[in-house]
Amino acid sequence: MMGERTGVQEALFYEFSLERHVPSGHLVRAIDRFVDLSGIRAHLKPFYSETGRPSIDPELMIRMLLVGYCFGIRSERRLCEEVHLNLAYRWFCRLGLDDRVPDHSTFSKNRHGRFRDSDLLRHLFETVLQVLSGRAWLAEKASL
Repeated sequence: MMGERTGVQEALFYEFSLERHVPSGHLVRAIDRFVDLSGIRAHLKPFYSETGRPSIDPELMIRMLLVGYCFGIRSERRLCEEVHLNLAYRWFCRLGLDDRVPDHSTFSKNRHGRFRDSDLLRHLFETVLQVLSGRAWLAEKASL
């Protein structure tokens, strides 16, 4: 006899790993290998106040910007929605399933204010180019 599921019981505990749900060949994994954001907070420190509410992590904001640029998401509102919904984007942005995505208006204020004033995106681009050229040099030497 074919049974019908009559009641839905929420799981008390569950194990979920974003790492397991992002395919090894996904573009975000390739981007993640080349992007080093370790110095971003130090670079932006002069552009943040010592008083007031804690800010949104600038690394999260930059990772979201990279998702938008790489996947052609031009609207900040849409970008925030996509990061909220897409597991691969959450993984790349270092967001857990329960972590909140910044509001699009906060995202806009940072992109048009701090990030532009600090010349951060140029700095990030130059850093990525240095990493890539260093790897190309190593690969060339290894092939000789």
